[in-house]
Amino acid sequence: MTNDLFCGGLDGLEARLREDLDRLNFDGKDWVPQRTVAGQQVRDVVIIGAGMCGLVASVALRRHGIRNHVLYDMAPEGREGPWITIARMETLRSPKQLTGPAYGLPSLTFRAWFEATRGRKAWDALGRIDRADWMDYLTWYRRVMDVPVVNDARMTGLAEGPDGLIEVTLSVAGRTESVLTRKLVLATGRDGLGGNYVPPAVRDIDPKFWAHSADEIDFEALRGKPVVVVGAGASAMDNAATALEAGAERVDILIRRDRMPTINKGMGVGSPGMTHGFRGLPDDWKWKFQDYIGRCQTPPPRNSTLRVSQHENARFWFGARLDSFREDGDRLVISTPRGEFRTAYAIFATGFAVDFEQRPELALIAPHVRLWRDGKVDGARAQDGLAFSPVLGDHFELTEKEPGACPMLSSIYGFNFPATLSHGKLTGDIPAVSEGADRMVRGITESLFVEDVAEHYARLEAYDEPELLGDEWEDAEQARASA
Repeated sequence: MTNDLFCGGLDGLEARLREDLDRLNFDGKDWVPQRTVAGQQVRDVVIIGAGMCGLVASVALRRHGIRNHVLYDMAPEGREGPWITIARMETLRSPKQLTGPAYGLPSLTFRAWFEATRGRKAWDALGRIDRADWMDYLTWYRRVMDVPVVNDARMTGLAEGPDGLIEVTLSVAGRTESVLTRKLVLATGRDGLGGNYVPPAVRDIDPKFWAHSADEIDFEALRGKPVVVVGAGASAMDNAATALEAGAERVDILIRRDRMPTINKGMGVGSPGMTHGFRGLPDDWKWKFQDYIGRCQTPPPRNSTLRVSQHENARFWFGARLDSFREDGDRLVISTPRGEFRTAYAIFATGFAVDFEQRPELALIAPHVRLWRDGKVDGARAQDGLAFSPVLGDHFELTEKEPGACPMLSSIYGFNFPATLSHGKLTGDIPAVSEGADRMVRGITESLFVEDVAEHYARLEAYDEPELLGDEWEDAEQARASA
């Protein structure tokens, strides 16, 4: 089989993509009435985050004729998301053939980009996607789809704007700016409504002794030193391997469980049924699915685990529950049922939590966001970390704890990992992210139209472009009289 489809390399692929977009009439009519307030343009949608979720949300908005939107990302261009910053795996976990954010466009897939830049033989030989290649692909995706991104821009606050608008305050390259928007999308990743989770006692330890696996870490400074990694997931293996490869004296991996999880339960139910049907389940079934998957835990990838175990100075300790911590000179001492571990540095691969105290920019809405623990689950489960997930509407919109207390929540969309309990895994992983973006944007489209219904009706009444000119027929009586 030849590679005729992408003849001409990347230039040829981009030409094909332009043809695809043209044939699909992808850029439809920009139908949303434009607004200004005191001379300031009002955005229809502002997206916070220009990683994978933000990019595909922008493409979905474009497909639905909502062109007046903008994305803000705190990272410099080309460094959005975790891929070349805090991600430490060698390759992605997702199978290479998944179409991810391509939004149904074959010429926008990673495969199309990879074959255009490396060739078909390289694709056939590829096992898993290198994370740096994935970042390069997303950078190309942003360029060819003309996604409007402002980099070096961090959201610092929210306020109620005039006429029901949302005012977003940002620090853009060190300058304070504000933008008015009708809808706000939080495409802010795994820690999008909170931050890193570590055992509470760790917060009392001098930060020179520890980091979370999602922090920036100077691994070269760990050369020749003992390191502890807490956890058994993918990030635990990735950080342990990185420390070992940087020359750590040894790495002790402390795992609370008595055995390593080996089965990725989530893979057992991945299907269009799960993608499109999970939202329609009763609350008890949603909880049952996600709680079971969480309790079983997702095992680390085989290649990530082998990347660690190939080192003779890597030690796996099972049943190593964390009992206490104390500082002792230049060492941190961690007590567990498997003994004490004296370490120069500990890396906690302990996940993320919904925690609005770690998100001061959301202080205005934080008291009003309804969480699953607010009546969706019984008291025995209310303290479970899963119960702190937000309760989202049919299109990822936040909902109110007390109806009427914070109406702006219906215009703020949680298109980030904490949406999983309400919608399934449509916002945090590659497989179904396009379906998630489409679901959200259909809701945004409906909401904007409903809000502007009077203007749309006025347009209907004012429309007067004739299709018939009056010379296409003749009245029967007139025809008889003229005969």
